[in-house]
Amino acid sequence: MLNFRFKNWLSGAACCWLLASITTIADAQPAPIIPAQPLDLAPATAPTPQDPDGFQAYLQMLAARARAEGVSEATITAMTSGISYNPRVVQLDRNQPGASNSPTPPAYTPYRLSHVDAARINRGRAVLRGLGDTGAQVEARYGVPVPILLAIWGAETDYGAAKGGFDLARALATLAFEGRRRELFAGEFVALLKMADKGVPRDRLTGSWAGALGNPQFLPSVYLRYAKDADGDGLADIWNSRPDTLASIAAYFRSAGWQKGLPWGVQAQVPADLNRDALQSRLESPSCARVHARHSQWKTMAEWRALGVTSEKYLADNTLAALIEPDGIGKTAYLLTGNYRVILDYNCSNYYALSVGLLADEIAR
Repeated sequence: MLNFRFKNWLSGAACCWLLASITTIADAQPAPIIPAQPLDLAPATAPTPQDPDGFQAYLQMLAARARAEGVSEATITAMTSGISYNPRVVQLDRNQPGASNSPTPPAYTPYRLSHVDAARINRGRAVLRGLGDTGAQVEARYGVPVPILLAIWGAETDYGAAKGGFDLARALATLAFEGRRRELFAGEFVALLKMADKGVPRDRLTGSWAGALGNPQFLPSVYLRYAKDADGDGLADIWNSRPDTLASIAAYFRSAGWQKGLPWGVQAQVPADLNRDALQSRLESPSCARVHARHSQWKTMAEWRALGVTSEKYLADNTLAALIEPDGIGKTAYLLTGNYRVILDYNCSNYYALSVGLLADEIAR
């Protein structure tokens, strides 16, 4: 298992890498905003997006599904009354940048400079200083370093400054009705109603056009699985509560296989004559394969050192790591551990994951 929840990587367990709160082209294959899934094809008589009456009929189908899954009638009424079709979210969904066919990925350095910048680092350090005992308590419970949690929060919403303003009931119902990812969005619509049924106020159910909400940009189904009430006020408040936000991200990371005490990776020095062809990985991921294809074979640190590859920070000889040179030979390289794959589980983009790791390192300094 490479000391890592390899199954989660192969299955492409989805959280925030499928969200549209931050849309970036980060690799030769950008992180997929919405994961590829079999389409739930509508019958031939299904309404079309141009038919407002058809949308209302489909909304009643969603309401029936929510009712069958235990959502109260009061919540269904409150969440569906007055909802109309939103052509803007369909436009945004259809205008997502596709995967590049270029054999050469874009340079990482410009991305890093814009995502691991002084302002984001300083804001992260300020939040860290203001946590008091909360950070230590969350880290002790879940085993995930607080700087990593803050880096995710910073990457997703700039520490809560940009959570998105779309009405999620309207957005998710529209995307389900449009049909390109019907089952995904229909399930998230029902999950959103379940959140409301659990007491989440209606005015908090806003976010990105694709359904992401709160500081960590969870989908509703992810909120139901991982959101935590760390401050004990009766609500897992990932919008306004720092303890709840950090504990919720930590719960996700722990479930994805984060190993306590293991860094995400380290900067490496690579000899120019290293035989990179011999180090190409023979593993092929069924999910975002081109992202994973940029990693070398897994080797122990003892094996890397024997090849002349050294690290900026010491890792034990038996630690498994993969090499990535995001800007090519002769530029900055990194040795990645299993915990890096956990960050990819959150958003499957090398540039996102590298920037989260580097931002966390800077926050911790």
